[in-house]
Amino acid sequence: MTTPRYAPDLVPGTVTLVGGGPGDPGLLTLAGYQAVCQADVILYDRLAPQEILEEAPGAERIPVGKAPQGRYVAQERINELLVEHARAGRRVVRLKGGDSFVFGRGGEEWQACAAAGVPVRVIPGVTSSVAGPELAGIPLTHRHMVQGFTVVSGHVAPGDSRSVLDWGQLASCGTTLVILMGVAHIHQIAADLIGGGLAPSTPVAVVRRASLPGQSVITTELAKVADEMAAAGVRPPAIVVVGEVAGLDLEHTSAAARRLSDH
Repeated sequence: MTTPRYAPDLVPGTVTLVGGGPGDPGLLTLAGYQAVCQADVILYDRLAPQEILEEAPGAERIPVGKAPQGRYVAQERINELLVEHARAGRRVVRLKGGDSFVFGRGGEEWQACAAAGVPVRVIPGVTSSVAGPELAGIPLTHRHMVQGFTVVSGHVAPGDSRSVLDWGQLASCGTTLVILMGVAHIHQIAADLIGGGLAPSTPVAVVRRASLPGQSVITTELAKVADEMAAAGVRPPAIVVVGEVAGLDLEHTSAAARRLSDH
């Protein structure tokens, strides 16, 4: 029986950017899986589904993740490695968590390869900004409740000269707010959102280890989220969802429905 191909064969001398999904290797796309299996060298992040690396036993594996207050590989060096290995005629896969183009610096890596004359392919991944809340039973949109969602990075603190976000404007945008990389600055983020007009009682959900064993959710209010995250010892990565949908309890609703159906 012939194995179906969901992605073209990788070509020597090229780079393929693969979004690895939110963490569970089962949520890697078929095309992403097949690219990993064909790779000669894989540069991978710490949030990528590393179990999948076992499917490429002959590939050179290079960890290039950026751990908070830990090991750090500069983006410039990552770009250099991609180009060096591709120019050596190798089939290079850059395996990331989530999606390469959602706070994954995939665009920067594409530009670096293009400037060096290295062809690039992109295989999209399931972004954790959507998958994390969804796996926790939180729909980012819900009819008659909210008509959109906004995904932002909280990596840079509000008020920092490097920040280009207007948190006051975000508070009034009328969409669900999904904050990635915001653990360290959640106190100031919450204060600025309240200062921008969001009610202190606005529902908030914090999703940890989305899609992985030990996934957990803290449900609270905007005015309390920083204290509750600190009390629970929340560390990155975690996804913070702000808005009315964060107050929906679909998991418990489903459990109650199952109990009723058993009688």
